[in-house]
Amino acid sequence: MKKDIHPEFKECKVTCACGNTFEIRTNKESMTIDICNECHPFFTGSERSVDAAGRIEKFKKKYNL
Repeated sequence: MKKDIHPEFKECKVTCACGNTFEIRTNKESMTIDICNECHPFFTGSERSVDAAGRIEKFKKKYNL
């Protein structure tokens, strides 16, 4: 590997719009994000399936689910 071409990694404080904060290592000092694993519907279990014209039932019927 070539020397002196790689960025230096620092501790980065990540702040979500929901108020959750955590630290990662990256080349930035801080980050602000819109959604994280604490507020994303997939991870919280509050996701909903929007069924347009019976597509979910059609899929389940097609693959015998």
